[in-house]
Amino acid sequence: MNKQIKQDTLDVSRRSFVKGASGLTFAFALSGTLLGRISEVYAADGAKLNAWVTIGHDDTITILCPSSEMGQGVLTALPLILAEELDADWSKVKCEFAPGNPKLYGGQHKMFPGAQVTLASVSVPAYFTQLRMAGAQARRVLLDNVAEQWKVPVAELTTDKSKITHKKSKRSISYGDVAKTAKVPAELPKIAESDLKKRKDYKLIGRKDIGRVDVPSKVNGSARYSIDVQIPGMVYASLMHSPMEGAKVASVNADDVKKIKGVTHVLSLPFGVAVVAETIEASRLGRQALNVKWDTASAVGAPFDSEKAKEEYARKAADPKAEAMDAFKTGDADKALAGAASKVEAAYWSEHTYHAQMEPMNAVASVAADGLSAEIWCGAQVQPLVAAVASNVLKTTPDKIKINNQLLGGGFGRRIWPDAPVQAVVISNIVKKPVKLMLTREDDLAAARPRPMTHHVMKAGLDDKKNMVSWHHRIVAENVDAVAAPPRFAATKGRDYIGWVGMSQDFYKIPNLKADAIREQRGMRVHAWRGIGAGYNKFVSESFLDEVAAAKGIDPLAYRLELTKDHPRAQAVIKAVAEMSNFKKKRPGRGMGIAFSDYHDTLTAGVAEVSLDKATGKIKVHNYWIAIDGGLIIQPDNVNAQLESSIIYALSGALSEELTMKGGAVQQSNFNDYHVMRMSEVPQIHMKVIVTDNPPTGMGEVGIPTVAPAIGNAVAQLTGKRLRHLPMSAERVKKALA
Repeated sequence: MNKQIKQDTLDVSRRSFVKGASGLTFAFALSGTLLGRISEVYAADGAKLNAWVTIGHDDTITILCPSSEMGQGVLTALPLILAEELDADWSKVKCEFAPGNPKLYGGQHKMFPGAQVTLASVSVPAYFTQLRMAGAQARRVLLDNVAEQWKVPVAELTTDKSKITHKKSKRSISYGDVAKTAKVPAELPKIAESDLKKRKDYKLIGRKDIGRVDVPSKVNGSARYSIDVQIPGMVYASLMHSPMEGAKVASVNADDVKKIKGVTHVLSLPFGVAVVAETIEASRLGRQALNVKWDTASAVGAPFDSEKAKEEYARKAADPKAEAMDAFKTGDADKALAGAASKVEAAYWSEHTYHAQMEPMNAVASVAADGLSAEIWCGAQVQPLVAAVASNVLKTTPDKIKINNQLLGGGFGRRIWPDAPVQAVVISNIVKKPVKLMLTREDDLAAARPRPMTHHVMKAGLDDKKNMVSWHHRIVAENVDAVAAPPRFAATKGRDYIGWVGMSQDFYKIPNLKADAIREQRGMRVHAWRGIGAGYNKFVSESFLDEVAAAKGIDPLAYRLELTKDHPRAQAVIKAVAEMSNFKKKRPGRGMGIAFSDYHDTLTAGVAEVSLDKATGKIKVHNYWIAIDGGLIIQPDNVNAQLESSIIYALSGALSEELTMKGGAVQQSNFNDYHVMRMSEVPQIHMKVIVTDNPPTGMGEVGIPTVAPAIGNAVAQLTGKRLRHLPMSAERVKKALA
């Protein structure tokens, strides 16, 4: 199951192909074109073969997964889609990772066309149609071979559970037996989307009894992450990261550290100080013994103090002359606001947050003696990015970088940027040995690439009948795209796709809307965090919507239904969660809050039931309900797991998670002072998944956006006080109640 593909293109001669072929390999691009024609293997040496699905003589079907598995279930869901159209016997399917090669394995999502990425909940929607096509084409090749062999019309053949049957002659043959003699045509059969299965005919998709293929190995301990990788001749590296981008080593006690038994190198590098040793223990002791002084003269982030900066953020947000870039715009919000009979205004905040992935950053790298090629073992959300950056460091080409992608012990956006694998490459190239780089939790946290600190100013205008005529959402924050996706940032002339998600209000009928942004440049290593901008933008907009509802004198549930009356799917999830939670029922000592989200085409509505200890300021969430419309559901049980996971992740972020910066450096060190939700704090979670005939949408992050605003709205209902700052910590609650 976790066997790795040795290289992304296999050079095979006729002799080696005949000798080594043990089954039938279909070389498909997602576009449906034949890439490595089998006939060409016999005609000339050096033909390249790339496969999506391989059928072995023993009936084993190996299907490659183009996305990384970080607990979201794609190693099962994507092969399952292909297996559905192939009519495969799922019990005989093996799922393996595809190599990083966007030309062959790039998806077709509107946000990332042609990219091979694992982020933003796009894997299933990106590959759904293409993988069905690949499965249908493979099935048709099998059918054509059997039809020719048996001299019967293809239309008389049926398939089921990896067998082809001809009812008239009562003959059947397994896919494995077909593979022994089958020929792949020079051009694949033409398959139209109309030829694909209808939902009523699905045998695998939507089944509740199909579990995730990665779970057994994670239960029995055989699952392999990059932190588990061992290769001959490997040495170990620990790393003290520079406290911020641009900080340089002024001095380090290298001679003292090298006296520690087993330590072989102390390296001052652009990104920090690495201690290389023969054992893990020696590398750790060396790291602990480091005494480094930093030169921060060239570091933009050196003066940054997250608390002191708030005054400047707020001042810029209020400045009518501040340079703001339009994010989304409908009508003329400024004019409508100026002419409004009444206005509602509020300011909101969110703090930096750490990804807190279970597996700290690590990688294994082995650079060739000439420094022009490398092999890397890592868990990466974007394999091609690892190859691109590593090749740039070595001044070679991406095809010279072999990536062995492993299971990810949590990603949440942190493993998009390939800092750990590239740092391992740099160290390996210096010491001329394979290197395993492992960060401790403390070093991982110090090297955090957090969700940015944000400030929001909200304004709504109401006419004399209390109808909302204007909506203005302004965000002040560092631009995440500028740090995490510089090419897109440049191509869009400074837009922040990551940071602005959740500001557009596409499903609410608002005649005049403006969402704009003021960019801060504080030198922080900000990055995508699970749910990206929707995590704070929906907290702000859905909380503020309740404030507008209060000004109108209307129930927040009724107001959302009024604003979404042109969108039946949105209304369905809102009504469903209201019914599930019995939203209007009075609960003494408890508050109920509701929120709606449209994150990446997946519609959700959430309700939180909370109580509050006024003495301690601690919020307790007793129940959380969520209703979701994600179109067609591939794996129902896994959707439930993803919803629970993202809800808990969001609860933790909403109530306690906060990084503070002083002198540009992270002040927290571990989970003792960076509090993540404990099991005893998790509420009862109730879910309803509305299955529709719409195409499947993403599931890995969709539980995030509604959690924080639902809690804030519930506290407001309970206490009459509005919480406008994430996280809603006990200290902030007590301050709001004072």
